[in-house]
Amino acid sequence: QVYVTGLGLVSALGASLAATWPRLLAGKSGLSRRQPFADLPPLPIGMVGQYPAQLGDLLRPAVAAALADAGLSPPLPNCGVVIGSSRSFQGIWEQQSKAWLTQGTPPEGRSWLTALPPAATLAIARQIGAIGPLLAPMAACATGLWAIFQGYELIRRGQCDQVLVGAVEAPITPLTLAGFQQIGALASNGCYPFALDREGLALGEGAAVLVLESGAALARRAGAQPYGRILGGGFSADAYHMTAPDPQQTGSRLALEACLRHSGLRPEQVDYVHAHGTGTRLNDAQEAALITQCLPHQPAASSTKGATGHTLGAAGAMGAVFGLMALRYGQLPPNVGLRGRPIYPALVQETRSETVKTVLCLSFGFGGQNGVLALGHA
Repeated sequence: QVYVTGLGLVSALGASLAATWPRLLAGKSGLSRRQPFADLPPLPIGMVGQYPAQLGDLLRPAVAAALADAGLSPPLPNCGVVIGSSRSFQGIWEQQSKAWLTQGTPPEGRSWLTALPPAATLAIARQIGAIGPLLAPMAACATGLWAIFQGYELIRRGQCDQVLVGAVEAPITPLTLAGFQQIGALASNGCYPFALDREGLALGEGAAVLVLESGAALARRAGAQPYGRILGGGFSADAYHMTAPDPQQTGSRLALEACLRHSGLRPEQVDYVHAHGTGTRLNDAQEAALITQCLPHQPAASSTKGATGHTLGAAGAMGAVFGLMALRYGQLPPNVGLRGRPIYPALVQETRSETVKTVLCLSFGFGGQNGVLALGHA
């Protein structure tokens, strides 16, 4: 069995999990109208600081917090590291490309190499002194769940007893904002997941890191208190459209049903769903239909993107952190930003206390990337 023994998080709601969680339960939002780039209009976005963050500045404190929470101290030579990101160091690439195009200054070899997609995983491995397996998944908005599941599989296959997993995203860049704006996905006023009059997504910065340990490793560490267990996962790629979900929910349904089978769960055993819930018209309608069809008892569900913004590749990992907090403390986080009548009837509109034994985390990305992860009580 694979347990989660430490959590670290940085979000627009707070620079730590201890700061983020109470604000989330209070229904606060980290979104505000900002104009980080003069040639782009003001938009609702979720930023951790006053200026767009660098990837490492988000990831390093999340890693340190997760290790401290688990009671582990570097060096950890036998620990695996799986850190995902869908945009990776795109902000640096944009700056370097702009300098090259406008000033004729090509990027230095070393600066370019240290901004390649796996660089974040390598940097964290050096930070904690790890020489175990290293992975850097990229699967659009399903990246965070993929990273957790890959770490889970490393432990199940006996390749290591401890794995640091998670995802990070620093998406406040000119190209990212302009790209989402061009396809009409950005909200102009705010992010309202599962609201009848939702208008789009709001980008947010963030990092979420989890410490996974085998049962054997946990038994050797007296006093460790796990948040919960990874029960299993299901993944698919329907490749229906570059940006739109499959209206028949073929791939997403396959992922959800595979997750239930792999986890040994019956649909009615799911207590809470941390939904992807981007606030876009297409995603939320398809997801509400998926949950209703595959989980006919209609469990409690909520999206936290109205509070943190859509952190793209990090969104699934952040959802897993919130799901584990719900398991430990028996509190369901609210669907922040809801306006009017929800399109899913069992949406959690205000924080409520409830016994939670199983949680499903959903992530659906561009290109038809679908991920579902099941979490259980420790």
